[in-house]
Formats: sequence, C-alpha cells, structure tokens
Amino acid sequence: MPKVSVIILTYNSSAYISELIKSTKEFNPDGSSFEIIVVDNSSTDDTLVKLKPFENEITIKKNEKNLGFAGGINEGAKIAKGDYLLFINPDTKFDKGKIEDLVSVFEKFGKVGIVGGKLIDKNGRAEKSTGRFFGLFEIFLMSLGLDEAFGLRSSPKEIKKVDFVSGGFMMVKKQVFEKLNGFDENFFMYVEDVDFCKRAKNAGYQTYFTPETELVHVSHGSSDRSFAIENIYKGLFYYTKKHGNIFSYYLVKLLLRLKAIVLVIIGTIFNNSYLVDTYGKVLKI
Repeated sequence: MPKVSVIILTYNSSAYISELIKSTKEFNPDGSSFEIIVVDNSSTDDTLVKLKPFENEITIKKNEKNLGFAGGINEGAKIAKGDYLLFINPDTKFDKGKIEDLVSVFEKFGKVGIVGGKLIDKNGRAEKSTGRFFGLFEIFLMSLGLDEAFGLRSSPKEIKKVDFVSGGFMMVKKQVFEKLNGFDENFFMYVEDVDFCKRAKNAGYQTYFTPETELVHVSHGSSDRSFAIENIYKGLFYYTKKHGNIFSYYLVKLLLRLKAIVLVIIGTIFNNSYLVDTYGKVLKI
C-alpha cells in the first residue's frame, strides 16, 4: 500500500503535465511508497495524449465533465490508497525537497491535519501561499489590494502553523479528508482551500506550512484572469455566508459589489473592455 497518494487535477494542461510527472521522481529520491493519480476534468486539448507514455506508472481518472477543482480532487481522493493525500497543481514541477519532508511535519508536531509546501514562480520568487482566514477586515483589505502589504498572505521562511495553505500544494491526512467529506463542491474553483482549512481547524486539526519543499509554479494554466476573478468573488460570497453571519455576508457582498461598480465605471471611461466585461459579470452574481 502506498504511503502517499499524489493527486493532480488537469484541465487543458497539455503544456505542463509531462514535466510535472517526470519531476515527481526527483521528489521521491528515497524511493518512498507513493502513487500518482491524475484526474482529468474533461480536457479539450491533448492532455490525455501527453499522459499516454506514463500509463503504466500512474492512475488516470477521466471525468465526463469539468467538476471544478473541489469536485475533481474529491474524485481522485475516492480512489486514493495512501495514508496521505498530496494535491498539486498541474502547471508546476518539483524544485527542492522530497516527499518525506512533508510527511515529517505531521509526525513532528501535534494534531496536524494539513501541511502546505512552498510555491515559487518561474523567476524564483516566493508566492504568498499561506494566509489568515477571511473575515470582514481581511476581505476589506483584499478589496483594496492590500492583503499582502498587511501580511494577510505570506510565504514563511520557517516551518510554521498557519490558518490556511494553498490547495495547489497541500498534503492532507486521508482520514482527515474523509472525516471532513473532502472539499466543499459548492466552490467550483478558488477559496475551497481556505474553507477546508477552516473546517479542519473547527474539527481540532492544525495546518502547517514548510518551506523545505518547493514547487515551481510555471503558469496559471487552468484559468484566465477574468474567470479567476469571477470565481473568487463567488467563493468569497459563499465562504462568508457559510462561516459568517447575515450581517457579515451582506456587508461583504456590498463591499465587493461597490468595488466591481467602480471598476466598471473606470473601464467605461477609459474604454477598457476587460474591466467592463469582467466586473460586469461579477455584478450579476
């Protein structure tokens, strides 16, 4: 039985997936027992063709439709055999560390349910892949683009307990994932990782971050920026409704809609169709 199940969710990930699969061997230099599961969210490019050379080394799960991040990962977790589940984005490749470095964090500290690794961009700069849970103050700063300036998102330089880690490089004890019924599929993409870590904390589990393992995030290959913004808004609305109260929900909705209105006006004045189209969609949520 494998100790770790590496679960990779793909959607039109042809440009990146081969390099990621190859790099997993470098992430496992000690020969630790692990399996690789690739869940494909009904790609329309040649992602599945690129996976053919690896068919004897990996398990491929083909979804009939795009289930989003939460739904796709949940499908992979259902067939995973490992004690630990490692979720990694398809547009990444391993850069430093090994699989046991993540597992060791669970063994070193208390009731750890989740461990996140370090993400860096293709220029070697650390991505802010940990953060504080989203409350009114945090969302207010996010709406102004000040979340990183105020330290709400960060990339710690040491092993550290945090509120949440990115689902793009997240290891979870399988029994914890099953106990929490996986990711909430009401989130199509984005914010589901924050919600999962929040529910884990409520259940008595801790989330840690370690910089000892690194993934290079080559590109945001699964979505364009407009799509991302729309789904982040949806995710924040749902997250606040789920974890806040009626007052905080409507206040967050008002705050983010005001931002969208301002950006639509700016886009109209400066003939910026991207702003008009993107935030016009947000106003319809």
